[in-house]
Amino acid sequence: MEWTMRLPSQEGRRVGRGWTAAALASIPLVMTLGNSMLIPVLPVMERQLGITPLQSSLLITMYSVVAILFIPLAGYASDRIGRKNVIIPSLLLAAAGGGMAGWAAWRMDDPYGWIIAGRMLQGLGAAGAFPIVLPLVGDLFPDEEEASRCLGTIETANTFGKVLSPILGAMLAGIVWFLPFFSFPVFCLLSAAMMVWSIQAPARRERPLPFRDFAAAVKVIFRREGRWLAAVFAIGGLLMLVLFAFLFFLSSRLEEVYHIDGVRKGWVLAIPLGALCFASFVAGRLIGGRKERMKWGAVAGCILSAAALLLVPVDSSLFFWLALFSAAGIGIGAALPCLDALITEGIEKKERGTVTSVYSSLRFIGVAVGPPLAAWLMSSGVAPLLFLLSALALVGGGLAFWLIHPEMDGGKENESGDISRH
Repeated sequence: MEWTMRLPSQEGRRVGRGWTAAALASIPLVMTLGNSMLIPVLPVMERQLGITPLQSSLLITMYSVVAILFIPLAGYASDRIGRKNVIIPSLLLAAAGGGMAGWAAWRMDDPYGWIIAGRMLQGLGAAGAFPIVLPLVGDLFPDEEEASRCLGTIETANTFGKVLSPILGAMLAGIVWFLPFFSFPVFCLLSAAMMVWSIQAPARRERPLPFRDFAAAVKVIFRREGRWLAAVFAIGGLLMLVLFAFLFFLSSRLEEVYHIDGVRKGWVLAIPLGALCFASFVAGRLIGGRKERMKWGAVAGCILSAAALLLVPVDSSLFFWLALFSAAGIGIGAALPCLDALITEGIEKKERGTVTSVYSSLRFIGVAVGPPLAAWLMSSGVAPLLFLLSALALVGGGLAFWLIHPEMDGGKENESGDISRH
């Protein structure tokens, strides 16, 4: 795979390492902008296109559905032909999808179908972009502590994209309602250029296994290490469901109860997301290469989120809600880099792309399920939704506590189900 950090010309150069991390972090930032930036613009699109709220929600859902379907294929391809050879074409494909959606909205009389097609093309590109970054970090940073710091930076960029998305989307749509579509190709091309400049392919590669042998090897991995892997997969999906469900809930309540909308709503939503972003950054720095810290970071983050969400129905003041949702964001932000690091450091390089693709698919499922689940439960009041989200976060903490058992010096899982030293 792409062993940029081991090239002689870059040995010991901190600036080179910084550019590598920046190039990797640009991908989740761009992919998050491409989806979340449309959320505050959907009501405007409904008026401009003459569509229903259900039809506008498909602009978000179809992106995620296509990504879910193709992430495993992209992960397998990255193990076969190299991470960079999958990521860069995927970024270009996502850029083309954004351009298609923007052109249709600008030039066509009845553009909805073509906009959906463009969004599906964006989702196809997204499948081969962000999910492949996680195994690439493990390839580029063989030192576990450096890899953990980089993963924290990547989760921070992912979260910062969520912070920036509602603000930037509302600002661009205030100029021209379809401008967010056209902005996405620009972001993708910048990220692709950073990848070309900063990530270098190796002179030699390992000969890939035939598909039958590869499938057998992956089956052995899941049979041997299935317990802790299943826990990490489930926790990642649950936390993304909880995050997007409470963001949908908070966004709706800001308009309905507090009459805050537009760019102002974007800034308010940025408060809990900013807390999540900061927690991701700090957690990535603190866990280092210690698997024990990764486990307890995930446990503590889930419990903090569960406790904060459980208290939300107690008081309906905006200050109280923002404080609790920020605490929940801190918990999720602390847990996610721990989960990323457990996978990238616990799986061998040659199978890492396939395994992390399954993890990324479950995270996308959480993103897709959270908002409609919140919309359905909100009709019954505040308490049922928040109690359910609290329970799901607590389940995640329980899975981390009972199913992830690293030794004190860390490593990958042994046959007894514990994660032992490499």
